[in-house]
Amino acid sequence: MSCGALGLSSSSSSSSLIPNWHLSTSVEDANHLGMVKPTVSLPRTHYKWRLLIAYDGTRYAGWQFQVSPPTIQCIIEKALVQITKLEREDLHFVGASRTDGGVHAWGQVAHFITPFNYDSLETVHAALNGLLPSDISVREISAAMPEFHARFSAKSKVYYYKIYNDSIMDPFQRHYAYHSVYKLNTAAMREAAKYFIGKHDFSAFVNASRNNRVPDPVKTIFRFDVNEMGALLQLEVEGSGFLYRQVRNMVALLLQIGREAIPPDVVPKILATQDRKELAKYALSAPPHGLYLVAVKYNEEHLLLPLGCPATSFGRHRSVRKCKLPFY
Repeated sequence: MSCGALGLSSSSSSSSLIPNWHLSTSVEDANHLGMVKPTVSLPRTHYKWRLLIAYDGTRYAGWQFQVSPPTIQCIIEKALVQITKLEREDLHFVGASRTDGGVHAWGQVAHFITPFNYDSLETVHAALNGLLPSDISVREISAAMPEFHARFSAKSKVYYYKIYNDSIMDPFQRHYAYHSVYKLNTAAMREAAKYFIGKHDFSAFVNASRNNRVPDPVKTIFRFDVNEMGALLQLEVEGSGFLYRQVRNMVALLLQIGREAIPPDVVPKILATQDRKELAKYALSAPPHGLYLVAVKYNEEHLLLPLGCPATSFGRHRSVRKCKLPFY
């Protein structure tokens, strides 16, 4: 695959307002945010690319890279390595959210870097989707400013959790919605969901993390809606960020409240304890297959396109120039 003009000239400035868009730096781009310590050195000149990704998480062990069982990040990185001819470590491929095994996404965001520029992203886009399996799709590719970081630049994330509330499960929904045979009291669930809105310490709703990082348990929930669409309930939550399994734990408690096993005002009582063991008295985590990462939101300045960059690719439609079937 042709990479077009390589554009390997040195950057004229390292300021965040540089007129040209390749970045000259020696530390991880997230370091300027003061959120992580630099552990690797990036190439002197590189170009950053933003991906919007959708996937069916049924067959995968989550987002975070591991070879076996396969993950979303692993599959996409293999395709990028094949297309760019770069080593995996040189791509610095980062996703906005490390979804668990079985969790789906419509709006996952990721970025990677290359030491060369592209004249057009349509060919890269087509090649990438051509290498990916049918349950993973890159919806959009665009150039990104040097300051953009898929994870650390995120302003908020939106998750949906789908519940099929009927006595008999729709077989077409079995991998994409949790089946509740109990008739749920949606009014009670809405009342309870309101208690989550605002800035809270969510220590009582986090499972032990699989990594060594100690995340800040204080998060802000901007909205938590319970929408009815026939037999399907769609719980929509937007927050500044989420702890490990926080969304599934909040949903599990709402399910118990919807079954009328506990009252809605139990939510602030559990929040106040800041103790995961307190939540365990009432509910276990909801299954992953009902959960979707729908959107990752950023400030507008983080989504600006660099000057002189190739146009964003949304995919291209094929056209038939002449009918190849005989007329009868």
